[in-house]
Amino acid sequence: MESVSEAGSGRKRRGKGSVDESELLTVPEGWKEAPFTKADNTCGMLEDSSFATLFPKYREAYLKECWPLVQNALKEQYITATLDLIEGSMTVSSTRKTFDPYIIIKARDLIKLLARSVPFEQAIRIFQDDVACDIIKIGSLVRNRERFVKRRMRLIGPKGSTLKALELLTNCYIMVQGNTVSALGPYTGLKEARKVVLDTLKNIHPIYNIKTLMIKRELAKDADLRTQNWERFLPTFKHKNLNKRKEPKKKRVKKEYTPFPPPQPESKIDQELATGEYFLREKDKKKQKLHETKAKAAEAAARRKEERNKAFIPPKEKPTVKVKKAVETKINIQVLKEKVKTAKKKKLGAPATEEIAQKIAQKEKKKKKK
Repeated sequence: MESVSEAGSGRKRRGKGSVDESELLTVPEGWKEAPFTKADNTCGMLEDSSFATLFPKYREAYLKECWPLVQNALKEQYITATLDLIEGSMTVSSTRKTFDPYIIIKARDLIKLLARSVPFEQAIRIFQDDVACDIIKIGSLVRNRERFVKRRMRLIGPKGSTLKALELLTNCYIMVQGNTVSALGPYTGLKEARKVVLDTLKNIHPIYNIKTLMIKRELAKDADLRTQNWERFLPTFKHKNLNKRKEPKKKRVKKEYTPFPPPQPESKIDQELATGEYFLREKDKKKQKLHETKAKAAEAAARRKEERNKAFIPPKEKPTVKVKKAVETKINIQVLKEKVKTAKKKKLGAPATEEIAQKIAQKEKKKKKK
């Protein structure tokens, strides 16, 4: 009996001391972790470590100007920095006085951000405990260069409005430069920013992700909904413009794989031999050949006969023209004479004898009057 009562009392104690997992996971508002100081690591580090990164030519002038500020900022953390303008590289390395083991990683991120066109004022925030950076490589996500530029401009938006909205929602500083996107801010914001950037390059408009982020921000304010599932509140977007792939009319059914080759099909001759059609066809062919040879022989004989007969055909003679005999006609001499006289009298253009006589008479009368 005693053992049972002890077990029951142990269960009760466990029940009183147990705490809900949701309470353990939630972080109280305004809570901040204590910063890492020199008192936490008095011995320092055993070995030195260094990181180097290259920078493009167009960043040389800016880095020259702001390098004293970078050195002063790193000096506070006991880290040395060197700028090599000949090779085009920046190097950070720890010293004997460096006490924070993670600060060299932060210094590495600082020079990476400076190389990716992030201004010094923003890049220096990396030394804060709750701030991290993420450099997203987007150059290899889209093959076509024109399409890549359009999608990158879509991420920036008109006059940088889309990028500004993302910065406000994620509490991150985002810099789009060349083939990379540099983000600087809290860990949760960096995760959201990376998702938005990758989705934009995959042809999903950033406005959809911005809308979901706005809804999540409003839901996080409510204490009751903070621990619940938000899927019912978030919008679901479908691809409306993309047409469904049309299925082919003739669908090919894949046959089962067999290692053995298919049986050889029977040839036409084998099929005809089996039915007896081959022999019948051969007979018909022979008959047809006989007919053709006979016809050719008859044609050749007829041609030869025609050529032979051509030699015996007499040439065509011209038809004879018969000469007509002159018909004897009696000529009347008297009539002929009269005709000649009349012809002489009527010459072309000559006046008649009577007219001439009248004219002569008139002329004589005129002379007499005078």
